[in-house]
Amino acid sequence: MTSSRSRIHRLRLAISGLRADALLVTHLPNIQYLCGFSGSAAILLVEPGRSTLFTDSRYTFQAREEVFGARIHIAKRGLLRAAGEALRDLSRRRARFWAAYSPEHLTVAQKEVLQAAAGSRIRWITDKSAVEKLRAVKDADELAVMREAAGIVSEVFRGLLRAIKTGVSELSLAAKIEYDIKRRGGSGPSFDTIVASGPRAAWAHARPTAKLLRKNELVVLDQGAILRGYCSDMTRTVFLGRASRRVRRLYNAVLEAQQAAKAAIRPGVKACDVDRAARDILKRYGLARYFTHSLGHGLGLEVHEMPRLGRGETTILQEGMVLTVEPGVYIEGLGGIRIEDDVLVGPNGCADLTTAPREFLEL
Repeated sequence: MTSSRSRIHRLRLAISGLRADALLVTHLPNIQYLCGFSGSAAILLVEPGRSTLFTDSRYTFQAREEVFGARIHIAKRGLLRAAGEALRDLSRRRARFWAAYSPEHLTVAQKEVLQAAAGSRIRWITDKSAVEKLRAVKDADELAVMREAAGIVSEVFRGLLRAIKTGVSELSLAAKIEYDIKRRGGSGPSFDTIVASGPRAAWAHARPTAKLLRKNELVVLDQGAILRGYCSDMTRTVFLGRASRRVRRLYNAVLEAQQAAKAAIRPGVKACDVDRAARDILKRYGLARYFTHSLGHGLGLEVHEMPRLGRGETTILQEGMVLTVEPGVYIEGLGGIRIEDDVLVGPNGCADLTTAPREFLEL
């Protein structure tokens, strides 16, 4: 309860900075963050003096149990219409009324419905990702859950090692990962589990198939758990059989790149500088062109959230952010190697939340 009220209070300060009279929150993870509601249909209207959650009759009882810091309005003729009419009522007291919203989370059709209900006095402005910026820095309660979520995938991987062998399909390993996540208390995977072997391991976001694992292949395993709404995300790469000198060199380069990136993480550092630290190592090995995605991303109620670790990203890292650090190399015909951990930005550096072994494993 205290966290929800504190978050809405901090959001009100952000609204004041935007010079908005109210903020309309339509993105469900943002709504859950602000007032605790986890249903699939909701809009939150935040005013300087009060907040209102609009939902429908399916969630009457759930909203009563979950929602803190906001009054509940059960809409009978659609959420957008109800929220728009509430804005119309507020605007009657003002010559002009400025409403902030997130254009990234509202379709053109939804905006038209909202505007028709709100009326012509409303002036719309972007919220400049106000809620996402708050979410980027985790509080103590969030961090406690995220440590547990990271612990789940770490333990799932340790338990999986005995099952990674020739003749097993990618799909069966993915199913085992997701089963074990739930068996350990997670509500499910935080994204579609990736198991990719052999040449398919060069596909950074490969989906598991019926392909059977074979000897002398790389196997990339990317898994994440949701625990009480919060996500973890971890990747490990193993080799079936005895690896060649080339494969060992590739793995060591990726691991060294990850270590360099972690060493660069601390409050006050730009996100792009952390990305550069990893790329500089891979460049030294002549592998920079095989690293084809950004270094990492923020983690929380969503598996991808602010900030992004990548080229040109000027976000300044802050204590309390949780990030993934996931350098990789992907070589057509050979496969791919990615090593990914969840880390917490601390006062003087970063700390690993995921703890599964990172050394090169030949199974």
